[in-house]
Parts: sequence; structure tokens; C-alpha cells
Amino acid sequence: VALLASSQSHLVSGFISPALKGRVTISSSSSTSLKSSSMKELAEKVLANPKFPPEWPFSPADFERTDESDDSIFYDQPRLVYHIDDYAVRALTQYYSHHLKDGDDVLDICSSWVSHYPEEFKGGNVVGLGMNEYELSQNKQLSSYVVKDLNRDPIFPFQDESFDKVTCVVSVDYLNQPLEIFREISRVLRPGGECIISMSNRCFPTKAFRIWLQTNDLEHIFIVGSFF
Repeated sequence: VALLASSQSHLVSGFISPALKGRVTISSSSSTSLKSSSMKELAEKVLANPKFPPEWPFSPADFERTDESDDSIFYDQPRLVYHIDDYAVRALTQYYSHHLKDGDDVLDICSSWVSHYPEEFKGGNVVGLGMNEYELSQNKQLSSYVVKDLNRDPIFPFQDESFDKVTCVVSVDYLNQPLEIFREISRVLRPGGECIISMSNRCFPTKAFRIWLQTNDLEHIFIVGSFF
């Protein structure tokens, strides 16, 4: 499981062993500012020896949102824009360049018009699963796409062990059934597969779940790590 946290000044990535036994290696792309350097060091420590509770620690209220209206209404209007700044885009694409291998079958959940994969990446079956059909149709890195609201139905329409990688770009904070979603991620990944989650300190606050808005960037890393 790779977790990447991004902001205007930094992007931090780390790998958690599938067994979640606390083995973590961290690499980072950041600016030379003291603030970014300090943030990088702190982020590296979050999952160095995580003390995840043995049982699911969250309540349904933690994943309630200010706007509980049908998500299809909110995402009906195409947004052909980047939701992270240019530096974070470059850092994310660079990270992918080291972790996506030619021929990989990849599932991009919460996908849109761009997946930020390297231009030279030659994937196998690269599938986008998202909310807006027009956005998905404009994503030239996808082999195919599926329009689906995972907050309404978190079950992926794919067979077991179908993908080598699962990616999710700055959207995990909008998934209000993360336990079910991450079980599905585990189900569709092949043995030895990886899930790469990128996170940002930007969001649509009315659609982000409650606990995300009540916690800080470092706590976000721990929260998402606990989903696995």
C-alpha cells in the first residue's frame, strides 16, 4: 500500500506492507523550504510503527458529510481541471514512473479526465472507475471506463485478482464506505499487487467525510493507513 500526501509545497509517499506490520519505507519529493522539510520528516514517522486498533475504530457518524445529497448531482458537471497544484502533479507522476511497470493492469478508482500516469507508461488493461462519463471519456490513458457511484454501491464490477495496481488520486476523503471499498481493493488486486493512494490538503469540504475535516494532514495519513 503506497500512501502519498500532497499540498502546494510537498508530496510524501510511503509503502506499508500488506500485512500492516508496520514496515514502512518513505520517499519524498519536496521543496527546499524548512516547512516542507519538517513536514516530510513528520510524515515519514506517521507509519513508521503504526498502532492500528484490532477492530474497525470508526463509527458511521465519522463518514457523514455536510452535503448528503445524491453524489451524481454534484459530479454531473465535468471539471476538466487539476485538483492539485503543478508541483504535486509532477511529484505524483514521478512516483508513478517508479511504481507502474509496462504491461501492468491498473484500476484507477474515483477516476476522471486525467490519471497523472507518465506519458510513456504502456499499461495493459487500464480501467477508470468514476462518476462523470464525459471526464472519463477524455482520459487518454484508460483502456476502458465504468461509471459508478461507489458511495451508493461500493462493490467493484470486476473479478477477483484482476489488477496489478489500484490507484486513487486525492479522492479517498470522499468515500463514505471505506471499509467496504478497501476490501474490494484487496479482492481485485493480484498477489503482490499494490494500491497507491494520493492525498491532498485540498478538498470539496461539503463532500468530504466528517473525520477528514476534523483532523490534520498527518492524521489523514494514519486514517487512510488504518483503512487497510
